[in-house]
Amino acid sequence: MQVKLTVQERLKDLRVERGLTLEQLAEATGISKSALGKYETDDYKDISPYSIVELAKFYEVSTDYLMGMTETKNHPNTDLHDLHLSDDMIVLLKSGKINNRLLCEMAAHKDFQRLMVDMEIFVDRIADMRIRDTNAVLEATRQQVMEKYNPGENDLYVRTLELAQISEDEYFSHVVHQDIDSIMRDLRDAHQKDTLTADAETPAAEVQKQLETAMSYEGSEEEKKARVFLASLGIDYDSLTPEEFVTQINILKKSKHLKSPYSQRGKASPYHKHGKKKR
Repeated sequence: MQVKLTVQERLKDLRVERGLTLEQLAEATGISKSALGKYETDDYKDISPYSIVELAKFYEVSTDYLMGMTETKNHPNTDLHDLHLSDDMIVLLKSGKINNRLLCEMAAHKDFQRLMVDMEIFVDRIADMRIRDTNAVLEATRQQVMEKYNPGENDLYVRTLELAQISEDEYFSHVVHQDIDSIMRDLRDAHQKDTLTADAETPAAEVQKQLETAMSYEGSEEEKKARVFLASLGIDYDSLTPEEFVTQINILKKSKHLKSPYSQRGKASPYHKHGKKKR
């Protein structure tokens, strides 16, 4: 995800958030549809001051936000004291060393408050005593069973009493991990279509898939080699036209690694003897 939205992205996001088309926005603001469309394109930067003011009023945000001067939409004059930030946090936020936008999205997530509560419980050791008491009861019961019945360490009941005991660190690392996982998955899904988000499958992975398919082909060895050769270039063998097929064969005939691929295709060939591909 980007650290900072461009002016064009801010304008488009604000319109999409309200479910408006360019026609509807033009009617509401008095700005032409063509101008609004240009304002949202990546290569257009000449936005009139009048339009900035009108759009800021319509969206109820500051002009500074629209122009990328601040990340604050609706609270441009908030006193720093009201945020209760430490000096170290202010220095960190101003340093540019972290993605402030991602941090804000995390904090605004519906599960972030639960994460903070769970972290506070762990940091302040609020639940430690209860966990220790529970572990003490379980261990005392286990010792009594061992002394009275001597079932052995691998007895199901004895082993259950042992495994039911957990450390504070193990318990809360699991709880906090779940909290963070939930937030991170939602943020990842929200940014799936961003321009800077990597594709789910890379070109290399697609070529690898084609190579695996070619290697598993159950035909002549020559045709398999031809398929592997084309797959390594990212070309689908079966998508070749008759003309492309002939050209490919002529090229492969020059290879010292492939002998007479055309003559040995036989009945396995997807082409008729006149060079037309079967459909």
